[in-house]
Parts: sequence; structure tokens; C-alpha cells
Amino acid sequence: MNGDPIILTQRAQQQLIVLTALDRGEVHMAEAANLLGLSTRQVRRLRRAYRRHGPKALVHGNRGRRSPRRVDDATRAHIVQFAQTTYAGLNHKHLSELLAERHGLALSHPTIHRILREAGLRSPRRRHPPRHRTRRERMPQAGMLVQCDGSHHAWLEDRGPRLVLHAAIDDATSAVLAGWFEEEETARGYFQVFRQVALGPGLPLAAYSDRHGIFTPARQARWTLEEQLQGQRAPTQVGRMLHELGIQWVPASSPQAKGRIERLFGVLQDRLVAELRLAGVCDQDAANAFLPGFLARYTARFARPAAQPEPTYRPWPLGRDPDTVFCFKSLRTVANDNTVTLNERAIQILPDAHRANYAKARVEVHERLDGTLAVIYQGRRLTTRTLRTPVRAARNPIRARNSVRVHPMPGRSPHPPRTARGHTSTPKPDHPWRQYISPEKLQALKEGRRRTFSLNR
Repeated sequence: MNGDPIILTQRAQQQLIVLTALDRGEVHMAEAANLLGLSTRQVRRLRRAYRRHGPKALVHGNRGRRSPRRVDDATRAHIVQFAQTTYAGLNHKHLSELLAERHGLALSHPTIHRILREAGLRSPRRRHPPRHRTRRERMPQAGMLVQCDGSHHAWLEDRGPRLVLHAAIDDATSAVLAGWFEEEETARGYFQVFRQVALGPGLPLAAYSDRHGIFTPARQARWTLEEQLQGQRAPTQVGRMLHELGIQWVPASSPQAKGRIERLFGVLQDRLVAELRLAGVCDQDAANAFLPGFLARYTARFARPAAQPEPTYRPWPLGRDPDTVFCFKSLRTVANDNTVTLNERAIQILPDAHRANYAKARVEVHERLDGTLAVIYQGRRLTTRTLRTPVRAARNPIRARNSVRVHPMPGRSPHPPRTARGHTSTPKPDHPWRQYISPEKLQALKEGRRRTFSLNR
């Protein structure tokens, strides 16, 4: 034993007690075999080894030896180096997947975790035991409910602007259906998401989101005159789009109610940020170009089959132009010169085979996702031309009618502004308007005017 301490397990301690009693003659061989749960032949072998080597014979022979399946030191050093340099900041599960995919290091997640933990590298994203909650059951079929939301996060870290990820996930399968980056959480971002969903798997039955003002008008907002006459609130642009597509909007009462997409954003803020950094993405356009490939790999990795295999997605209607749905619609009245304005842009309506003049007609102006404008009248797109001259902001009509613009000559001070009658807009200090008239003097002036009027008669 060379004076080294011997650490016995609880099982070895039981064997030591029974073998000591057997040598003393306190128990028989059959009784010792029953106490240890071994055969009498195995007990004889164990007693023979104990008499020859003492308590050391009760220690397993592989204790202190390296496992023949142990990862070699060179591979361990490579894994630690990758975790500290190229893949710094990744969680251990994500790191093990990338090492197997890109470098051929097909090691299990527990092995990677054990190697990094021995090197003093802990996973930045630790898993906490979940608290007990009653969770809503998943929908039985894909396409019955789609959860959508926007996540504000530094997706590009310090390489680019702070963006908002708009995403949609299927409630039955956890498949990420679409995603789009914008600088803010906007209706344009949700138009892009639902356009990808509608032209991809199809139209879902319902959409589940929070009560953001993009989906429903704010409760504290004042009602317009048209809303008061109709007795209901006008829908938002996204609400109008969902209604046109026959998608039922289901509002959530709390973030925990739509926990499936909230958990998705939690994972993407770890994995997607890391892969955007590895790909060198620095702007919004590059991030939107990178997103479809990542979401496809993510869905293939984490999606699960639905309880019923038949999906309920509806196909896109034949002959319907997606640009007429996923756009911003505004009602306008055509002016006498056959023009309509939208956001300080003037659109000239040209005559066609149906009508030569559209003055006073009520039309819809569509602002599409690519920035183009379209004018729709009774379901027909009119022939238009965008004017180059921008529309100026409307001035105060009273001030515009009563004011005259004076251009000063070079080298001369500008004249004070004058009214239509030629008077300066600001009276002089000795002007009669600035003179105070007491009530007594005013009464005397009135009496003098009456006396003068009677003498003239």
C-alpha cells in the first residue's frame, strides 16, 4: 500500500466488514455470500485477494486509470481554443453543434461541457429549473394558430444599428415560419412576415399577438368623426390586412400567454447573435439576407411534429396580387386637376379607356413595400405618373392672404412686412393705437362727435 490512503466506497466497506467476520469465524461462507449478494465461489476469490493484498484488493482495478475512450489532449486543447477565440460567447450546446458541423469534431454535448468545465469555461447561458406553471396545450394541427411578435435587441452587437426582429412561429410544431429585421417595430415588418407565411406554407386560421397599437387602435385614442358615425373603430393597417386574408386576430393578455415565441426570442438572442457575428453581418440588408437560411436550419433542428399530420394552412387565392394586400392603403379624393397627394408626393392620374376625368372620385392610394405608389378605383389600377415637384406644406390661409413677400435688394436692409393695405404690421410707439384713452376722455369724444354731427345737419 506504500502508506497511501485507501478510499473505500460504501459497497467496499460492506465487503470489508463481512470478510473480517468471515476470517474470525463469526459467519459461514454461505451466510457471507447471502450478505454480499454474491456466489460462494466469488466470495472465496474475494477472501483470497483480501488475505493477499489487504483492503486494497477491494478497490476497483480501473480506479486512477485513464479511460481508453478519453478524448486526447490535442483535441481538448483545440476545443478550448475554439471556445476562447472563434466561438467565444457561445453556449456549450451550440458550440458542440458547430464543432461537429464545421470542424468534424463529433463529440457529445456532455463531453464538450465536461472539457470546458475542467478548463474553467462555464456556459454563458445557464439552464435554470423551470417553475411550475399550467401550460396551454399546443394546437393539434399546423396552421391553426401562428404566434407573432417583435424583439428589440442588439442583434448586430456593436457592428451595426440596433434592430427589431419580427417573427412568426407555428403553435403546433414550433416551426419558425418567417422573420424580418427593421429599425423599429413597424407595420412594414409584420407585412413582410405575413407575406412570407402566406406565400410559403399558406394562410393560417388565426394570429396570436400582444395588444400593440400596430394590431389594434389604442384605447385612449380619440374617435374620429367617421368612427363616431359608423359606431366602431377603424382597423389599423395590419388589422385590415388580417381581415382581408380571413385570419382571426387573437390578442394576448400577457407576455407569458404567448410564451412559445417569447422562448424563441430567448434562444435566438443567443444563437442568432453568435451566427450573425461569425458571418460578419453588419447592416440590416445583410441580416435579412442571412435570416432565411438560419431559420431553415433552426426549424429542422428544433421543430416537432404536430399531433395530427394534416396541416390547416389555406393556399393563396389564385389571381390575387399580394401587393394589393401587403401594403399601406389610404382613401383620397381626386382633385380637379386629376391629382392625389400622399406624404407630400403628388400623383397625376392619366385618362384611360374607362374615364377621361377622375375629378372628385374617391380612390385608394396603395403604398407598397418596395416604395411604389398605386391608385385603385373600383378594383382597377389607374394609369398614373408621379410628379417630380414635391407638395409644399399648407400655409396659414389668413396669413397667406394678408401677407406680401418682399425681397430685399442687395446691400439694403429688408423692409418690414406690410399688410395688404400698406401699413406695417407693428405700430409705431406714437401710433394712436398705443395711446391710452381714459373712460372720461372716451365719453367726451363721443359727446363731441354727436355735437359735431348735429351742427352739420
